[in-house]
Amino acid sequence: MKDSGVRKIGVLFVCMGNICRSPTADAVFNHHVRSAGLEHLFYIDSAGTHAYHIGEPPDRRSQQAALKRGYNLQSLRARRVAQEDFSHFQYVLAMDHHNLEELRQSCPPQYTDRLGLLLQYSDQWETHQEVPDPYYGGSHGFERVLDLVENASQGLLKHILSSLSA
Repeated sequence: MKDSGVRKIGVLFVCMGNICRSPTADAVFNHHVRSAGLEHLFYIDSAGTHAYHIGEPPDRRSQQAALKRGYNLQSLRARRVAQEDFSHFQYVLAMDHHNLEELRQSCPPQYTDRLGLLLQYSDQWETHQEVPDPYYGGSHGFERVLDLVENASQGLLKHILSSLSA
């Protein structure tokens, strides 16, 4: 996408239903980008590998946990990953190995290098490679998601900025 002659960097966060983990990552990464004054360089979105919740807002527990930390998920709505996402986004980041495999199965071969796990950008990669699905658990799971996503979002932004200056 073009904006004032600057090619924007597309980042898409993906989980299964797009109501817990990926909208949280969307809001957190957006926050870090805005805080750095770099929103003109990015377009950020989230999606699910399954169509369970299309059009629905994020899970209320995700919204509540995020709001406690200053992230607003209210305007986000669930959608399913579309074929054009693979060409539009330079980073298509799954929350776990299962959803990464779902993406690999539907991704055109020329775009598979854009796929990855969000936590590969975390300094906790050695101990955590997946953002666990909090849907069937208690509030602690949503807090854990935020902890992992905040850490990885900072690492992702640093990675992208360093690749731009290279």
